[in-house]
Amino acid sequence: MKKIIFRKLLSDCLIFFFLTLIGISTIIWVFQAVNFLDIMIEDGRNYSVYFNYTLLNFPKIISRILPFALFFSFSYTFIKYEINNELIIFWNHGINKISIINFFFRISILIMLIQILLLSIVVPKSQEVARSQLRSSDVDFFEGLIKPKKFNDTIKDLTVFAEDKNDNGEFKNIYIKKKNSNNGFQITFAKKGVFESKGNKRILVLYDGKTLNNNKDNITNFDFSKSDFGLSNMDSHFVTHQKIKEQQTMVLIKCMQSILQIKNLKITNCDITNTRQTYKELFKRLVTPLYLPVLTLISLLLILTSKENLKYTKNKYITFLIGFSIIILSEISLGYINNNLIKNITISILPILLTLITYFVFIYKLRKFKNKIF
Repeated sequence: MKKIIFRKLLSDCLIFFFLTLIGISTIIWVFQAVNFLDIMIEDGRNYSVYFNYTLLNFPKIISRILPFALFFSFSYTFIKYEINNELIIFWNHGINKISIINFFFRISILIMLIQILLLSIVVPKSQEVARSQLRSSDVDFFEGLIKPKKFNDTIKDLTVFAEDKNDNGEFKNIYIKKKNSNNGFQITFAKKGVFESKGNKRILVLYDGKTLNNNKDNITNFDFSKSDFGLSNMDSHFVTHQKIKEQQTMVLIKCMQSILQIKNLKITNCDITNTRQTYKELFKRLVTPLYLPVLTLISLLLILTSKENLKYTKNKYITFLIGFSIIILSEISLGYINNNLIKNITISILPILLTLITYFVFIYKLRKFKNKIF
């Protein structure tokens, strides 16, 4: 009977937890996807790149929302059980409160390990794949690059301007400036321009114009009645190099070993002059999940007081205040990470210390309650 009761309580907590997690994450993902439209419209990427890039950011959103969803869903479930007098069933079947606390503490450890795997493996990999999508894609949504009466320099070393655009999709009085590798440049003026498809490529066809070339102070120019201006194999200003948040966790650990001179390793993208960023990324992946057990324990403070107690409402608000304070603490502690290893270790043991303190509070409260009975 006890197993059935525990299974029912756990099932209600986890179902509401997953619904909250997926629901809030989806809402944030939709708003973020709207912001990412710039990748397709202003940066000239196609729809498939946009969709893959936005979808690969979903694991990152889940990892950020998970602590809040865990605390909120567990707290809500315990409050609902108390209001509906369902917790009385536990006490009537001889289930003591410490057994519930220990049960959910073990569950929180499991969720913590899942969060560590998510932050250490899934999120960095998804971010790296998302970046590689941009790195390997071409700027091929050309029509979005030229906007009437607006200079556009989305493509690296290229500036485009058009005075107007008619209903037939023809651009009037186009100005194009393109830099070359020899610190020179090419300037093209045309009275008319239109995008046309040639094979699998889209090119800009210019009519009635002039091109000026500046190469090492040598200036040449020529007139043309029709000229094709290709935009393939051009890079945008979007950052495509691998960032530290996209690197594997083991690579960051080896980087730290090299920085601390524990091992003489040569690690790619290991910046020994900016150790703080490496510390912060490792802290975010391996330490911030340690706050999940203490958040679970804090939500369990709600079972210590019955709804008939005059202090129940007050204790409920205090519990929520403490829980949200822990969530905020887990975020702001990241800002205190610096190049001092000892200080970073001190900050890292804080969630473990808070977990022990909360657990001992339970022991103290339950013993005090037991002494009052006897």
